[in-house]
Formats: sequence, C-alpha cells, structure tokens
Amino acid sequence: MTNNQPAKLAVNNTGDYRDNYANSVQVRPGLWDFFLVFGIANQTAPDVVNISNFQGVYLSPQQAKALANLLNQNISQYEAAFGEIRLEPAQQPPSGDRIIQ
Repeated sequence: MTNNQPAKLAVNNTGDYRDNYANSVQVRPGLWDFFLVFGIANQTAPDVVNISNFQGVYLSPQQAKALANLLNQNISQYEAAFGEIRLEPAQQPPSGDRIIQ
C-alpha cells in the first residue's frame, strides 16, 4: 500500500540567516545554473546609479524556473488585490547581465 500524503516540510533558518532589502537583481545565466546577485541601487545624480551588491545566490535551472512560476503566481495575486504593477523602462548594462531595478 502506498502513502499518497505529501511529505512534512520543516523549515529552519541557519545561524547566518539574514533578511535584506534589494531593489536591484542581476541575473547571470550559465550552462549549469543561474546566478542571482542582489543589491541596492541608489541614484546619486541624474546620470549616475550606484549599485551595492550584498548577496549572490546560485540556482539550478529547475529551481530558477520554479522560482519564476512562484513569483508569477504571487504577482498575479498581488495585482488582483492592489492593481497593476507598472515598470519604468530599464537600461541594459553593457556586460549583458540583466539588472532588474
């Protein structure tokens, strides 16, 4: 007889766990993974934006796609409750990395 109940999930934070705010995410795709670099963008002049990166996270392609699906679901729910999220046009960095601000 098989048990069709889902496994119990226990979530624990490690000793070095930290919460941070990011308004900049750079995505660097590779052959085996995606590298997400989180930071804080600060516009110091009309033509100058400084980004201070504080955390990088590697995700497998499967986890990256699962994250994208989860974010899309949550964004749809957020917009249904609070209205459409509008994005300003963002410039592409010269290196080809994708920066989300």
